[in-house]
Amino acid sequence: MERSPGVFAPQWRLTSIGIAVAISLFAFEGLAVATAMPSAVRELRGLAFFGWAYSAFLVMNLVGLGAAGQWCDRVGPRKPLLTGIAVFTVGLLVAGTAVNMALFVLGRGAQGIGVGLASTAVFKIVATAYPSELRPRALAIISAAYVVPALVGPILSGTITAHAGWRWVFLGLVPLALACAGALLPALRTSDARSAPAGGFRKPLFALLAGGGVVALQSGGNAVVAGRTPLAVLLLGVGLLALVAGLRELLPRGATRLRRGVPAVIAVRGLLAGAFYAVESVVPLTLATLHGFGTAAAGLPLLAGSIGWWVGAQAQGRITRMTRSSLLRWGLIALACCFVGMAALCLEGAPGWPVYLLWIVGGLGMGVCVPTTGVLVLEQSAEGETGANSSALQISDVTAAGLGTSGAGLLVGATETGHLGFGVGMGVLGLVAMAVCAATAMGASRTAPARESAAAG
Repeated sequence: MERSPGVFAPQWRLTSIGIAVAISLFAFEGLAVATAMPSAVRELRGLAFFGWAYSAFLVMNLVGLGAAGQWCDRVGPRKPLLTGIAVFTVGLLVAGTAVNMALFVLGRGAQGIGVGLASTAVFKIVATAYPSELRPRALAIISAAYVVPALVGPILSGTITAHAGWRWVFLGLVPLALACAGALLPALRTSDARSAPAGGFRKPLFALLAGGGVVALQSGGNAVVAGRTPLAVLLLGVGLLALVAGLRELLPRGATRLRRGVPAVIAVRGLLAGAFYAVESVVPLTLATLHGFGTAAAGLPLLAGSIGWWVGAQAQGRITRMTRSSLLRWGLIALACCFVGMAALCLEGAPGWPVYLLWIVGGLGMGVCVPTTGVLVLEQSAEGETGANSSALQISDVTAAGLGTSGAGLLVGATETGHLGFGVGMGVLGLVAMAVCAATAMGASRTAPARESAAAG
């Protein structure tokens, strides 16, 4: 049997490189801003608006994702991708040259829209530029492209901030954004297709509503911790209503019930993202608080997780003797094992060193699950639905990640006010994340195409 060419064969080389550069660029920007923010806030005297730099990105990222799906299906990925890169570049320039915090937040919002548009277009390129047997490896590129920024991003952005100034963390990415667009142009010339009706502004508006709901829920959680009960009730109620109303329009029907096929895949992606990012957000803090780790040692598990993610992403692209739904189940089991181990580390007297092994297992699980959900969506989407379904997949991911990290932050806040012991709070978080992944693994068969499910039966 003749071996099929890989994703870096001559006919796909530029496309694969362009995808890798694009995703690495977006991932680096997300990591770099955390390093640059303290210096930016001090210079711009915007401490009171610190959180808005993150909220603006989250909300407008959802708007970009909401707009991109049907746009990609209607005209192909060319215009959404180039528009996304252009808006992202403008956002870099605005943030990098900002003279006050309002302009900085505006730049962050533009970056969010750009990433939303471009990342959905990248999924559309995978669906149209590669044959079906290469899509798992092409999606592995997307997952693996997050690893390099995780390895070098904080160090590189910290060095740039210290020696050249925080503005160059943003301005220095502009040439890379333009180079990325150039690398993807050959694939864009052959992938345009018109097959879906115009979507208008409906989905972006509902995405804005959902994003506003996430921010309101975050603010409501902070109000709970601060003891401002009437404000908390108002914000939580409004946020929940806005989020539900937005997601009902943005996600396919049946997603909340794990209806077989694409709705179940999209729901599973959100559940695993929410669980993973909630726990990941408190790993360094847990090690420093409970086990006395220094800053560098407390951050190293995230590096170990990135390596595990890369290994998992590469492995899923080469495993052919297992169905995608079965592969997804094993990835979820790996995540559940990681999280129950993290909960055990919060017990009194438990050592901290196993976190390095546990987080490799967690990263491995995510490396398997994330591209596998992408493959399942592309396999089960009609030609004119790949953009909309890819958009919904990422909306589920981004929304759940925001809610998960907010929930983790709420638990940390509760421990700060003395309402809960820190070890107990973090242990509860690990057990909840484990339960979510274990329950989701039991329902993983619902992500399979109907023909695959029938064959298994």
